[in-house]
Amino acid sequence: MPKLIAALLATAALVPAQTPDTLDQKIRAAIAQFPGRVYLYAKNLDTGQSYALNPDERVQTASTIKLPIMAAVFAAVDAGKAKWTEELTLTQDERVSGSGILGEISNGVRLPIRDIVHVMIVVSDNTATNMIIQRFTADMVNAELDKLGLPKTRSLRKVRGDGNDLKPPSGFSAAGRLPENQKFGIGVSTPHEMVTLLEKIHRGEVVNPAASKEMIEILKRQQYREGIARHMGEIPVASKSGALDHLRSDVGIVYSPHGKIAIAITCDDIPNVDYNVDNEGSVLISRLSDILVDSLAK
Repeated sequence: MPKLIAALLATAALVPAQTPDTLDQKIRAAIAQFPGRVYLYAKNLDTGQSYALNPDERVQTASTIKLPIMAAVFAAVDAGKAKWTEELTLTQDERVSGSGILGEISNGVRLPIRDIVHVMIVVSDNTATNMIIQRFTADMVNAELDKLGLPKTRSLRKVRGDGNDLKPPSGFSAAGRLPENQKFGIGVSTPHEMVTLLEKIHRGEVVNPAASKEMIEILKRQQYREGIARHMGEIPVASKSGALDHLRSDVGIVYSPHGKIAIAITCDDIPNVDYNVDNEGSVLISRLSDILVDSLAK
């Protein structure tokens, strides 16, 4: 081998591989090997700086639809259409499997609406969600979303459960009865609209400042932290996640010391059904969130 070529090869071996230097390059490098599809929108709520990747595509919400459902209940209470102390009765009709604890509680137990909303968010309780939809209806949720200027975000029906507990679909909204929406399951939204909802809550614009603040505090207690919050340590995160066999999603606000970052990410078409915390969709959401917070919180 000529000495010049050998010298060049030796020099090249000492040069580190180039790493992505822009936010877009970092995001695309992170998703390059992911076998599914990714939709995301993120915004620094202090500076307005944002990043988008398929932000306006309609996606299945999975349990992230419980965030707008919660907002609609707060609006109903504020309008005098319900009271937080009003008790709802747990029935077999609303009982479903999946996430949450109310599926383990006896039929006939009565719980105040405030407690039902809390478990719907904090432990993503599916039975609690059905109890709320039965009391308030998915159409009422969508009416509130219209008031907030979020036309692509729709509550479509009740949760069916999973496995041997799968129930016939029920509790449809008008939007849920549309043939084009049936593929979305319990809800549909876009990353852009979910971040818009989070921003409105953060700014005290959903119902009123006190209600918005209380919603943020509930979201901060959400216990599923394998997505956005996975690597955030002691940094507060107010979030709501969602999971289906082939989908993972998470929406939330990261209260970074250098900026409040609202994030909505959906990872769809995940080939393997895996409900462990290291599901590849959840891992990717955490990686993308780390990149977004590092790049936007400056």
